Amino acid sequence: MQSPPFGEISQDHRGEWVRLRTMTWLRVVALSGQVAAVLVAYLYFEMRFEILLVGLVLGAAALSILASLLLFPQTKRLSDSEATLTFLFDIALLICLLYLTGGITNPFSVLVLGPVTVSAMALKPRSTLLLALVAIALLTLVSLTYQPLRFADGSALVIPPIFAFGFWAAIVIGILFQAFYAHRVAAEANSMSNALLAAQMALTREQKLTDLGGVMAATAHELGTPLATIKLVSAELADELRDRPELAADARLLVEQADRCRDILHSMGRAGKDDTHLHRAPLEAVLREAAEPHFDRGRDVVFLLSPGAGGDAAQPVIERRPEIIHGLRNLIQNAVDFAAATVWVQAEWTDRALRIRVIDDGPGFPPALLGYLGEPFIRRRRDPARPRHRPDYEGMGLGLFIAKTLLERSGAQLTFANSNGPVGYLPGTPALRGAQIRIDWPLSRIVAAPGSPLAPNRPIVAAAPPEPRHYSTIDKTA
Repeated sequence: MQSPPFGEISQDHRGEWVRLRTMTWLRVVALSGQVAAVLVAYLYFEMRFEILLVGLVLGAAALSILASLLLFPQTKRLSDSEATLTFLFDIALLICLLYLTGGITNPFSVLVLGPVTVSAMALKPRSTLLLALVAIALLTLVSLTYQPLRFADGSALVIPPIFAFGFWAAIVIGILFQAFYAHRVAAEANSMSNALLAAQMALTREQKLTDLGGVMAATAHELGTPLATIKLVSAELADELRDRPELAADARLLVEQADRCRDILHSMGRAGKDDTHLHRAPLEAVLREAAEPHFDRGRDVVFLLSPGAGGDAAQPVIERRPEIIHGLRNLIQNAVDFAAATVWVQAEWTDRALRIRVIDDGPGFPPALLGYLGEPFIRRRRDPARPRHRPDYEGMGLGLFIAKTLLERSGAQLTFANSNGPVGYLPGTPALRGAQIRIDWPLSRIVAAPGSPLAPNRPIVAAAPPEPRHYSTIDKTA
């Protein structure tokens, strides 16, 4: 089985999910139930069947369980083919038991659903299809020829053919339905798990970048004083060594390198600071920070901010959270990806709510997908009549899902739509057919409390001074 590349998330990948020890103990439980059913039927209800042959079948099942316990480590996980062979073995043993104990008239024939249902949840679709077809074929065979159950007086248990056909049809339909149902549920759960993992990775990355900016700013702050001291002393040395040009040149070089270090640290510190003043920012500053990576991609990004009815004229100061910035950045990236020339980021606020719209002049969302946007790993057959705006673009909806998940964590609600003509809140724009994404927040969930005192900045803990070292004096004239 080929694994996906490191760091890649794929909703189709099925690794070695089934642990051998887990399956072995499940088979122990199933075998215990079969032995109990055989003993109760033979001793209590006095049903007669080939007890020796039944014992051989049960013994074969017990030996296979014992072999898996003794020959393989507890941590072994079955590959898709190994798990498929194990399920085929279990189905074959169950069909042998049914053949010896009444065939399709045995009420325990419904147990054939178990291996197929489990395979649908853990194995590839083609493996599940193979198991389902084999189970149906063997079940059909055992419904036509089997050894009937007999009572103590030797009379056979006979049921009307219509009931036997009904049992067969019910089990076959159950196999197909349970396999499809279990596969769909497992696929949806796996898809959502992978998408949530991707969202968590994106948020973690954004948080690490923010923390890294704080470390850079702290480093620049802490190293500023010693660099200034080095520069001052070097400048004084250069003045005092004017009569020794070679040493004066070295001192001037120290001054230049100190200035260079200062510039490098200054550029590193611009990425962000671990300062509570930057835990909140005006709305426009947050929007521009989210859109900044896409300013040089050949599209115009236009910001329109205005108060709504009852809103304060001054734009709100909102919390500058990594999930908000990353979520808005994903939405703006999607708009820039498909825009023809312009992307509009429009914001308006009232005394209770904040609304942000991201609008582009591209072809818009495919109408058939509007109801599915925000779900991960969207699969669709492309409409041949609809030209591809980006022939090399293979989207799965994961970016929109990450943005939706992160923004909803901050209290937002997202709505996806397409423009249909002139847009009233974009004055002077032509008729548009592009995508519109609307984000609505209750203002109390995102705005920084006005007049609230800032929390103290986190102190920078200085490293412990190094242990003193003793250096030997070296005579340079030696």
